[in-house]
Amino acid sequence: MNRLATYASFVRVSHSVFALPFALTGALLALHRTGEWTAATLGWRLLWIIVAMVTARSAAMGFNRLVDARFDALNPRTASRELPRGAMTMGEASIFVAVSAALFVFAAWKLGPLCFALSPVALAIVFWYSLAKRVTSYTQLFLGLAMAVAPVGGWLAVGGRGGWEPWLLGTAIGTWVGGFDVLYACQDLEFDRAHGLRSIPVRFGLRRALVISRFLHVVTVLCLAALAAVTDLGWIYLAGVGGVAVLLAWEQSMVSEHDLSQVKRAFDLNGYVGVFYLVTTALAVYVG
Repeated sequence: MNRLATYASFVRVSHSVFALPFALTGALLALHRTGEWTAATLGWRLLWIIVAMVTARSAAMGFNRLVDARFDALNPRTASRELPRGAMTMGEASIFVAVSAALFVFAAWKLGPLCFALSPVALAIVFWYSLAKRVTSYTQLFLGLAMAVAPVGGWLAVGGRGGWEPWLLGTAIGTWVGGFDVLYACQDLEFDRAHGLRSIPVRFGLRRALVISRFLHVVTVLCLAALAAVTDLGWIYLAGVGGVAVLLAWEQSMVSEHDLSQVKRAFDLNGYVGVFYLVTTALAVYVG
């Protein structure tokens, strides 16, 4: 059990709550459009979507920990992670990443030929984020792109084809994640500068980085609201979007140029955003 807890902590399994609700929302909206509410669709496909999401994220996070191990050991904020403190070996971590990636490809195969064919592309996107900070200042936007794959994957997994829904939802999650990752990166500004790592806060400074983060979250809300124009989800859905807007405004209010002490609390608040949005969208589909 201790080893299981170590592996779970290594990839922050609890953070799956960020992307998974949006993948499920993508699937839900595809089903809403096609009307294919069969037991098979809602059963095994749902299972394999969850497996695919958890394993893809685990592979990506494990890869991130591997390639950043040297920097994590130097950064006081991250020095207690599993690799720097010796709770896991590099070999164990490498095997974990390989197994997670293989399980993701298998889950994609179970979801159909198109998902299987696109699985290497998805892995390449989520792995690239971990290397981006070495070559581009827009690292946080690449994390957003990696997470934007989730709702598009959910849409395709249940047979969704065409439509504005996956594009709007993908843009929404991409800007949401990019926005909160900019906030998170602010706390490592001095470390990143000292070690030649790139990020939006390093490139633009704290004040402008916070403006960028807030702009990205405004785009998030606008994209979620725009979904109401291409669906018939009604007032329940719009109330859910309003709730997301309140949560994001609360998150942004916790962080300022002169006070970064609440960054962790602001980051954790994002765990409620995806779940809240999924629940209200499901209510709009089933009840509205």
